[in-house]
Order: sequence, then structure tokens, then C-alpha cells
Amino acid sequence: MDLNINSAWNAASAILRDFSFYDIKEIVGLAGFDKSQISHLVQQSASKGQLVTTIEQVFFKLPEEEKRHFLNIVVEEILERNSSVEQKLEKYLSRLGWQIIEGFVLPIEILDKSDLYELDEMSKSDLLKSARRFRDGDLSGAVSAACGAVDSITNKIYQSKNLGDFGATSFQERCKVSLNSIGVFLAINNELKDINWRDSGIVPFNKNFEGALNQASFVMQSLRANMSDVHGTKPVLKPLVFDTIKWAQILIRLLSENYKNPK
Repeated sequence: MDLNINSAWNAASAILRDFSFYDIKEIVGLAGFDKSQISHLVQQSASKGQLVTTIEQVFFKLPEEEKRHFLNIVVEEILERNSSVEQKLEKYLSRLGWQIIEGFVLPIEILDKSDLYELDEMSKSDLLKSARRFRDGDLSGAVSAACGAVDSITNKIYQSKNLGDFGATSFQERCKVSLNSIGVFLAINNELKDINWRDSGIVPFNKNFEGALNQASFVMQSLRANMSDVHGTKPVLKPLVFDTIKWAQILIRLLSENYKNPK
């Protein structure tokens, strides 16, 4: 997944044109834009379209990291000044593969926004941090934050269930114990029975589902041990980092849902 940040700018700039000439200059200035590059443009002799086009020409020449930083502040300022445009901006962004989550512009592929509202708050914060780091090219930081997001909810479960010393067990073991202690697989078993699955289908399904989560947590554990503190991670591992964020979201959703609503 390699979405071009320029496409997200196209959506934001379409909304930016709805603001006044003065507000456009102020918004981009607050986002760090060098206003000396547009000081010659004044409302009496230039249109808003010309102003935004000039800003855009400078934007396209910025390094990727600066583009992302600039764009997120522009979006933040737009929504603070007129929250009613959020739905329109979301529509424009979503057609290009982007979304707004808590004021940050993120690729839709990284996180499922509809799931986030049900997640443990601390885990959600770490998961969003992981997604932002991934978007910004900090792959090792993304792995660290994704694993930290799972740590937050498993630590909470360990404490509430008196499961022992959280720090004395491996990441994989903590995930396995937490999932079982709050009855995740029992809940799934009951839900499948409610839709008329037979035991002959439920038993192997649950066994394989548990195995898949156990393997996913092992992969996350391995990546954390070997990548999360290493600078200059090789690009070839980027798909695994992306998968780590997805696995973290699955684990946190299961743990959050069943921790709050034990079956």
C-alpha cells in the first residue's frame, strides 16, 4: 500500500477554496507554509483559485514527511473553523483511499475506522499512533506501537483477572492467556450455535481460529524483538509491518469486546 499523499491534498484543497482569501493564507501559514512565497498575491488582484494553485505548486515540491505534516495541520485547521465540512471532506478523501480519524488523515487500508469506537481507549490511542508511524515511514516505530496497543488491553485483563506477573510472560503467552481468560472462544462457540452451526463444525473452527491468533501473536512478538528498535528497516519488510497493525486491531477488538461484554 503506497498511496500518494498528493491525492489527499487534492481533496483538502477543494475544501480550502471555500474559505476566504485571508483564511486560506492564515490556515496554510499555521501549517508551516512559507507565506513569503504567496505574499505577492492579494485579494484585490488574485482569485482564491490562483492562491490555492500557487500553494499547491509549492506543496508538490515538499519532501514527503513535510507534506504529511502540512496536510494534517491544514485539515485540523479546516475542521476547527468549520466542522460542518467534515462529511464532505471525508467523502472526497474516501474516494481517493484516505480517511480522517481523530483529526489525522490516514489511508483507509491501514485501519478499519468503524471498529475503532469499540476498542479499549488506551489501545485505540496506541493503534492510531502505529498507523500514523506507518504512514510516515517509521516502520520500526509502527511495530512498537502496534504491540504496545495489544499490551495495554492484555495488561488490563491480567490485572482485573489476577492472572499473575504480566511482565514475566512472553507477548504470545499474554495474548493466549488473555483471550482464554475472558472467554473469547467460548463466546464464539455460543454465537455459532445461535446460528445453528453443528459441533462438528464449531470445534475445528475454534481450534483453527485460536491457532491463527496464536501464530499472529508469535509473528508480532518476533517482529517486535527484531525490528521495533532498529533504525533503517529494510523496505521489503513493510508488508509484514502492515500485517502487524491489522493483527493488532483484530486482537484488540476481540479482547475489548469480550472484556466489556463477557458471555
